[in-house]
Amino acid sequence: MKKKVIAAILAVAMICTGLAGCGGSKESESSGSDGASKEEAKKITIAVPDPDASYIYQAAEEFAKRAEEYSEGTLEFTISGNGSLYGGDTAAGIKQLSAGSLQMLILASSVYASFEPGYNVISVPYMFDDQQQLLEYLNSDIGKELMNRVSDMGITTVGSWTRSFRKVTSSKNPINTPADLKGMVLRVPNNALYVEFFGACDAVTTPMNFSEVYNALQLNTLDGQENPVDVPFSNKFYEVQKYISGTNHMADAWLVGMNSTLFDGLSDKQKEAIQKAGEEVQQWNVEFMDEEDETALQTLLDNGMEYNDITEEGRQEFIAVSQSCYGKFKELIEDDELFDTTAEFCGKN
Repeated sequence: MKKKVIAAILAVAMICTGLAGCGGSKESESSGSDGASKEEAKKITIAVPDPDASYIYQAAEEFAKRAEEYSEGTLEFTISGNGSLYGGDTAAGIKQLSAGSLQMLILASSVYASFEPGYNVISVPYMFDDQQQLLEYLNSDIGKELMNRVSDMGITTVGSWTRSFRKVTSSKNPINTPADLKGMVLRVPNNALYVEFFGACDAVTTPMNFSEVYNALQLNTLDGQENPVDVPFSNKFYEVQKYISGTNHMADAWLVGMNSTLFDGLSDKQKEAIQKAGEEVQQWNVEFMDEEDETALQTLLDNGMEYNDITEEGRQEFIAVSQSCYGKFKELIEDDELFDTTAEFCGKN
């Protein structure tokens, strides 16, 4: 009898041990080693305006890789190029990001000027001397306040990256001075600041969606366009343009935006991962552009385009045209204090 009681006790003990083991296994599936609940993975799509060969597509990939790593796999990103998610209409893209039908969008700060005129200050011709000065500005209190103005639209800025300065491409002649632009039919973004400056250079400015530019150049409806060197490279403008001129006339920046409702709904760890990736890719992008600009320009030359740098005298002529427009630029920016503090920061006051 005694042996039967002992056997029964042992059997119950074994059953309890098994149940405890099962309970422990179940807990380990829903908890980390420290007992914290495992975060739910978020899938996020990043829309960019250019094709997968472009700088910004590759910068978006670098951002995604780092953010996924820092979130320990709780964030998963997909990159969508060519502006396909918003039909190539950047204004529509910004509205969709604000409403939440786009999750993340990387666009030039100049495009946002249609919604917040202050962004025009970055693109005042010849305001910034070089990439380093632009980078320092974006990281200054002035620059940070500006890049965060989209918060009123329900957009959170998670990265502020520089772009290569803009150059003019043309089919008729190289550009060395403002006089070389006289009568040239030039595509510019749908932005009054660009229209004002190039109009002052006596160009015939033609705002149009970028998706239409290649065909217009091919049909000679346009004589030229202006963009950072990666744009004619990635869009094969060497097929429809002869000259590329180192005017370096305007700066621009990439605003890496995320829908604020989506961002606010992330865990602290996921937010930190995104912000850390955004900060790190800023410098990565500068170094990447330095290398890739050389490759892009060489590709254009290898495919028949001709390149010319403008002289210091030519540059001063362009600067004089820009400064003659400062009054109009201030009206477009609608923020005299921002213009003046930016000019002071850049030594252009």
